[in-house]
Amino acid sequence: MFNYEEAFSRNIGWVTKEEQQKLRATKVAIGGLGGVGGDHTIVLTRLGIGNFNISDLDDYDVANFNRQAGANMSTLGKGKSAVMEETIKGINPEANVKNFDNGIDEENLEEFLDDVDIYVDSLDIFCLDIRRQVFRRCYEKGIPTITAAPMGMGTAFLVFMPGKMSFDEYFAIVDPTANTSEAEKELIFNDNIIRFVIGVSPSVQQRHYLVERSSVNFLKKKVPSTCMGISLAAGTLCTNVLKLILKRGDVIHAPHGLHFDAYRNKLIKTWRPWGNRNPIQKYMFWRVKQLLKDNR
Repeated sequence: MFNYEEAFSRNIGWVTKEEQQKLRATKVAIGGLGGVGGDHTIVLTRLGIGNFNISDLDDYDVANFNRQAGANMSTLGKGKSAVMEETIKGINPEANVKNFDNGIDEENLEEFLDDVDIYVDSLDIFCLDIRRQVFRRCYEKGIPTITAAPMGMGTAFLVFMPGKMSFDEYFAIVDPTANTSEAEKELIFNDNIIRFVIGVSPSVQQRHYLVERSSVNFLKKKVPSTCMGISLAAGTLCTNVLKLILKRGDVIHAPHGLHFDAYRNKLIKTWRPWGNRNPIQKYMFWRVKQLLKDNR
């Protein structure tokens, strides 16, 4: 028979019994259950989080095998959200899971964020529009938000706290106008993905060991990823989820960030006042564009 206290008893020592019960009562929303999202979900479940709103509209395919926790021969063609819901229940049968298996949109965003204590961002890198909407609504509702991206063989993370610097202020995403041509929209989209990447990862450590530049093509929604980066991202993000929920320890939040690159043996704390409007970020934006200009 399942017993919550026994199942998560090995957490005790790093958390108190009272803190474990607080984790049990916590509700986390996770947007995206693919690469980092699958790992985030499993780690948070093993941490003893008891309530989840989860969302993903994709199915598993073979190209997911190198990095996604739920991807294997037995799950090919199955919905990622269904597999992750089953995984959560397999670890903690008492967990409450609300599954938004058609994705997040304007119509269900309020329901997705209802009574949520913290939002974990693991949407696809190219889903900028809905990502901005989720972060904006979280900011309005006073919900802390956190994103940790796998960057090569490392991870970079950002936290956005209520009343502090917002997602929109930090990333300075550019919107096309009504008169923008389709060709110009493509360029703006490409530039906005670069803004997101350099915003999450201001030092862009991974650029030093990218051996196949053609593997990065934002217009074709193509980027490389490793399971090591995803595992590091999950450990970093979930540690900070714990700190936020239990109000323990300092939490680095925007415009401050952190990037750990295992390949380069580097841990870098970043500070970018004005976010992507910072002169350093403007230079990095230009530098990355030059690095990738031949990959369109």
